[in-house]
Amino acid sequence: MRVTQAVRFIVSVSVLVVLLWPSRIRAQNQVMGELKFSGASKTENDAGVWIDGQYVGYLKELKGDKKIMLLPGQHQVSVRQAGYKDFTLTVVAEPGQTQTVSVKTEKDTSVRYPDANAATLKLNITPERAAVFVDDAYIGHASDFGWAFHSMSVTPGKHRVKIDLPGYRTFETEINVLPGQKAEIKTDLAKGSIEQAGPLVKQH
Repeated sequence: MRVTQAVRFIVSVSVLVVLLWPSRIRAQNQVMGELKFSGASKTENDAGVWIDGQYVGYLKELKGDKKIMLLPGQHQVSVRQAGYKDFTLTVVAEPGQTQTVSVKTEKDTSVRYPDANAATLKLNITPERAAVFVDDAYIGHASDFGWAFHSMSVTPGKHRVKIDLPGYRTFETEINVLPGQKAEIKTDLAKGSIEQAGPLVKQH
């Protein structure tokens, strides 16, 4: 008889937890504000997003389980893409409200691109959403430069390559490429604390 009562108690508690869990999620959503992004083209959709100086991913992936929920108040948003000027603004998150940021990038005419003698660098990185920096300049996320037809052009010579993502250890290496050379970097980022993210991901 006591065993039956214990089983009933466990079942009752389990049902109560299941019933209360959606209410808890709804309560959290009422406290937080949601931020969505809209890009005018592939250039914007593939751009990296920093919020309050912290890299959070590239624009088109920030939805679903990667959606951005912010504490109420002011937040600094910066959207970056190689060859374009930074898109920056201040947003005010309101409890339980969703706002959409329409991103429009502008070409940076001061950027110099590699010429016909450039080397080719391909990346095979896991996770593919990690931010990629060459000589401390953000150039995109890893999946931009992988697979069969994706790569980047780099000027011949030495370059510092950093792969960074919050929650993982920073991967850093140096390459020295010749004109027309094809090179590849392949690595799986090791899990780590957000405190171990590099300074380029946690910018001022």
